[in-house]
Amino acid sequence: MCGLCGVLTLDGAPAALPALEAMNACLAHRGPDQGRALALGACGLANRRLAVLDLSPAAALPMQSADGTITVAYNGEIYNHLALRPALEARGHIFRTTSDVETLIALYREHGPAFVEHLRGMFAVALWDAPRGRLVLARDRLGKKPLYLYQDGRRLVFASEIKAILRHPDVPRRFDRAPLPLLLAYGYVPAPRTAFEGIEMLPPGTRLIAENGAIRRETYWSPPPAAPADPSARLEDWIEPLRAALDEAVRLRLLSDVPLGAFLSGGLDSSLIVALMARHTRAPVKTFAIGFSGEASFDETAHARRVAALLGTEHHEFVVEPDAIALLPFLVWHHDQPFADSSAIPMYLVSKHTRQHVTVALSGDGGDELFAGYERFYAANLVARYRRLPGALRGAVGWAADRLPEATSYRGPAQRARRFVSGAALSPEAAYFSFVRLFDDAQIAALLGGAPDPDPTAHFLARVPADDRDLTARLLDANLTTYLPDDLLIKADRASMAASLEVRAPFLDHELVALAAAVPSNLKLRGATTKAVLKEAARGVLPDDIIDRPKHGFGVPVGRWFREDLAPYAREVLLDPAAQARGLFRPGAVEALLSEHVSGRRNHGQRIWLLLTLEWWQRLFLDPDALHAPEEPR
Repeated sequence: MCGLCGVLTLDGAPAALPALEAMNACLAHRGPDQGRALALGACGLANRRLAVLDLSPAAALPMQSADGTITVAYNGEIYNHLALRPALEARGHIFRTTSDVETLIALYREHGPAFVEHLRGMFAVALWDAPRGRLVLARDRLGKKPLYLYQDGRRLVFASEIKAILRHPDVPRRFDRAPLPLLLAYGYVPAPRTAFEGIEMLPPGTRLIAENGAIRRETYWSPPPAAPADPSARLEDWIEPLRAALDEAVRLRLLSDVPLGAFLSGGLDSSLIVALMARHTRAPVKTFAIGFSGEASFDETAHARRVAALLGTEHHEFVVEPDAIALLPFLVWHHDQPFADSSAIPMYLVSKHTRQHVTVALSGDGGDELFAGYERFYAANLVARYRRLPGALRGAVGWAADRLPEATSYRGPAQRARRFVSGAALSPEAAYFSFVRLFDDAQIAALLGGAPDPDPTAHFLARVPADDRDLTARLLDANLTTYLPDDLLIKADRASMAASLEVRAPFLDHELVALAAAVPSNLKLRGATTKAVLKEAARGVLPDDIIDRPKHGFGVPVGRWFREDLAPYAREVLLDPAAQARGLFRPGAVEALLSEHVSGRRNHGQRIWLLLTLEWWQRLFLDPDALHAPEEPR
């Protein structure tokens, strides 16, 4: 895993090496093993390398073809690259290394920009074809590896992280306030936009080709639509194909020249990955889990410990304390943008501790998105039935739910009930968004002083396909293009790369994704049973009690932290005169939010976390003395 950056001057002027070197220095955490910058005429490419495949100096990045005409800067792993080589060798290509990047160069010579369509893996790549004056940028199909762009009339600047782009002397640092309502609702700025004016993200499954002063973009892959419900479909017809496809995806991701392990929460997805890893390795799998001090409802380490014992792994555990809040500026720096997913804390800490033992870790990311693993899929389907209840009964339920205090435990019943009752007044699609959004319209209006514009619900509904498939199938499609790439994969990439750890997600193998999409939706969500077909595929591989254990997300007890230990910290940061002088929010609105949270009336823990990341982001990236990396707390 690595970090790349580069510049293309659109008028043919030479790319400046000092700017490239400054950009590349920002990415050292992504590649501590090696790095360099190359000025190649109008194009400059730079790389930081975390060496995983072929540790020799000959595999250094950026890599150039033997004749020096093709140069590649790269981030990722191609799991089928060795399988591609025999056909390439038969066409006369000679390989000097066992690096997957050298395979990319040969594929490009054979297929041009279409080379990415032959790759099975995760990647962001920048390829400079000097004779043609052609730059090709591309991201993997699901968006596991990031690539950001800045373009003006004279140049195209790109990098794995925004902070590297900002190191170019001609790129401005300006807050794009227009998507602020979307940030408050989603908890992140939905791609391709970012919180910076003029900087965007290249979408997943997309390549950009710049040639002869012209720039075009092409979508080379889109997620296959989820199959609709089929009353005649049988679970048993899908069990073996799914089990075989997942086993192959795991096996492919064991390709490594460095030590390898896995994250293990004790839930179905990570446990299944570890069980399949154990089938393909001689030594015990190294597994890593994390828990939370003083908050049992968030702690899964006992379950992880049991799975580790059953599978005979070499198991390691770590505990998160409330003082982990000291990591907040460090995490904001690595995310480059405000980001509401507080599980970035344990994700980074488990990555940091894992890196002390291995360089690569497999994860269970993607299982919920492919197989309807979230309770909210069922809740959205329940809305229509709830609305058939007598109005007086619904009114009484709503009245009672609104008066319950909101606890800070993992599954706080009051907030779940209140969210469902509120969402049930909407269409099922809009109800689904109301279950996952952070700030609702009324809360955004209280902060901003008016109805949100753009409207977050309309923004989400535009991403839900409007066809005649059932609700579950269409919501699965929306998840693959919103929450998965913009939240889960961003968190996994930034938190792991901050620790110089490579994370691989077998569930997101694009061939497995295609197979999962073909499974009828009623075999994924069966009544209130989520991931039904995956659970059946896991039987015989894992014990039934692990398979059937209720889902437990990767949550963080920020509600309790900001109500107890860290209440003073939240007030100190958010009510600081400099923070209030930014003028983003109405006077008194943030203080009212904090007070309501401390009172126990509402649990605003995740909302407070987002506001804290927004304030720290402005301090680290926008203030006059900004753009200096904060030190990691010890």
